Amino acid sequence: MPYFLIISYCFVLFFISLLLEPPIELFNGLTKIVMESDILITDYIALSGLGPSFLNSALVMLTLTLLLLHLKIEPTGPIIAGLLTTAGFSLFGKNIVNIWPIVFGVWLYSKYQKTPFSNFVVIMLFGTTLAPTVTFLMFSDIFPNLLSIVISLSISSLLGFILPPMASYTVHLHQGYSLANVGLAGGLLGTALASLFTAIGMNFEKKLLWSAGNNLILLIFLIFVFTTIIIVSYISDKNVFKNYPCIFKYSGKLVTDFYSILGPSITYLNIGILGLLATIFVLLIKGDLNGATLSGIFTVAGFGSFGKHPKNIFPVIIGALLGAYLSIWDLNSPGMILGMLFSTALCPIAGNFGWPYGIIAGFMHIFMVMNIGYLHGGMNLYHNGFAAGFVAIILVPLITAFKKEYNE
Repeated sequence: MPYFLIISYCFVLFFISLLLEPPIELFNGLTKIVMESDILITDYIALSGLGPSFLNSALVMLTLTLLLLHLKIEPTGPIIAGLLTTAGFSLFGKNIVNIWPIVFGVWLYSKYQKTPFSNFVVIMLFGTTLAPTVTFLMFSDIFPNLLSIVISLSISSLLGFILPPMASYTVHLHQGYSLANVGLAGGLLGTALASLFTAIGMNFEKKLLWSAGNNLILLIFLIFVFTTIIIVSYISDKNVFKNYPCIFKYSGKLVTDFYSILGPSITYLNIGILGLLATIFVLLIKGDLNGATLSGIFTVAGFGSFGKHPKNIFPVIIGALLGAYLSIWDLNSPGMILGMLFSTALCPIAGNFGWPYGIIAGFMHIFMVMNIGYLHGGMNLYHNGFAAGFVAIILVPLITAFKKEYNE
C-alpha cells in the first residue's frame, strides 16, 4: 500500500509538471537541475521553476520505489520515512543523476560484506544526503573535464561504501536521541572531505538559491497530498481517529517503527497530520513555501512513520522558535525556517525525558545549526541532522547525569 501511494504521488507530479511547462521546457529545466552543483542552499524551484522540479522529484521517487519493489522489500516505518524525506529533498539537492553513485557505493558495501543489499536499503535512501558531492566534483573547474567525472564518481561511490559502517557507529554516539542519524554520519564524512578539498585549493562559496511567490500553488498541493493521506487512513480503518492517541505513549527514540507497531492506518494519519501542521507552521511565521521548505515539511511528515508525532515535536519546535526569536537572524530567514522544521529530529529527547528538555534541545539546535555549516562545505544535505546529532551528543549525557529518574 505505501508503494502504491508513492507511485500515485509520482504520477500526480508528472501530471502537474506537464500542466506547468511544455515537454521541451521540462527537459531543459531538468538538464539545468542535473548540471547544478547542489551545494546548500539550492532550491530547485528557484533554479528551474516548478515544472522541472516536480518532474525531477517524480523521477527520483519512482526509480527508488521501483528498485525497492524489485528487491521485494516489505514497507516499514524507516523506509516510508526515507522515501518521503527523499521526496522533499528531490526539490532541494537530490536529482535523478547525483543519487546513483551513492546508491552504487552502498550496493558495493553489501557485496563486500556478502550481505543482501536489501539489508542496507534504509541507509541507501538516507545516504543520498551526500548527493551534492557528485555534481560539485563533476562540475568543478579544478580538474580537467574527464578527470573530474572519474574523480566525482569514484569519491561519491566511496562515500556510499563507507556510509553504512559510519551510520552504525554514530547511532551509539547520540544513543538514538536524534532521528537524523545518517545526517550526523554524512556530516562527519562531508567534513573530512571538505577539509581535504580545502587543502588542495577548492573553494566552498556560500550559496543561496531560495524561491518566493509560490505559496498559493504549493499550499494547494500540500493540502491535497496530506489530506489524501488522511482520507486513505480513514478508509482503511474507520476507528483510526479514536485510536490515534495511542501513538503519544511512544518516545520516538530510535528505533520506533510506527508502521510495524501500530499498523498503516494510524501511521498514515500521523503522517498527514504532521504534514499539515508543518505547512501551517511555515505560513504562520510568514515563511516561503519552496523546494527547501518542502524538504523540511516532507521530512517532518515522513518521520511520522518513524518516531515523530505532535506530542514529542511540539516542545522542540517551541524551543527552536524561542531560539530563533532571540537570535540575530530574522524569524523567517532561510536558516531559521529550516532549522525550526528539522529541529524535530530531536523529538526523542522530549518524548523520553519530558517537554522541558525538548524545549532546551530545540533552543540549542538553532544556534548549533547556524554555526557548523562551514565544516562540510554544504555537501551534506542533512545539515540540520548533523547539528541535531551534536546537540544530542552534548545534551543527553548532561540530562542523564543530573536527572535522577527518566523513562527508558
